[in-house]
Amino acid sequence: MDRIKSELKQAVSEGGMTLFNQGLTVGTWGNISIRDTETGLIYIKPSGMPYPDITPDDIVVLNKDYKIVDGTRKPSIEYNFHIGIYNAREDVHCVIHYHPVYSSVFGVLNEDIPGVSEDFVQLVGDKIINCDYALPGTKELAVNLVKAIGDRNAAMIPNHGTVCVGGDFKTAMKTIFVVEKTAHIYILARSIGTPHLISDEDIKAMQEFAKNFYGQGK
Repeated sequence: MDRIKSELKQAVSEGGMTLFNQGLTVGTWGNISIRDTETGLIYIKPSGMPYPDITPDDIVVLNKDYKIVDGTRKPSIEYNFHIGIYNAREDVHCVIHYHPVYSSVFGVLNEDIPGVSEDFVQLVGDKIINCDYALPGTKELAVNLVKAIGDRNAAMIPNHGTVCVGGDFKTAMKTIFVVEKTAHIYILARSIGTPHLISDEDIKAMQEFAKNFYGQGK
């Protein structure tokens, strides 16, 4: 059996507390997982446990076939969409589902969040859409969410919450902050006028620049 890594259990446990401390989720809701880039095993938050109570020993490990390979707890009820996203996206190694305020407004309205800021379109995509509604923890929700994310890095679940993904935990968290900032800006802009959207041409140019030129070593 592939080696179980204590450092990844620790990372999931600490990552959950980051969400909790930042006010991005409350109680036991939301979930986080990290995929081991070497073995493909998926480390995920246990179901129904308050974040401050979760220790590395509580983290559950599954494989890509949805089977538990380590851990004594029940995994998050949303393990279906976590694994579904990993199986659909080789570039994703962290999935975070959280219950925020600003992007959830658009989940309640069942509206997209369009490209209104440069960091958003570079990191997340041209927009964020809502998946088709399905009950929490169902395979139907997993199918709907994987479809809604597509090649973007976030999607909303109507009347529920938001999901952001990244190549690692740090990138997924950065995506969350950009999504919430952009949703907040869009709400405020709509309250006093008509928001200006970035053109498709400029979105593509910025995404190309961010991918190939922005940052050190490019």
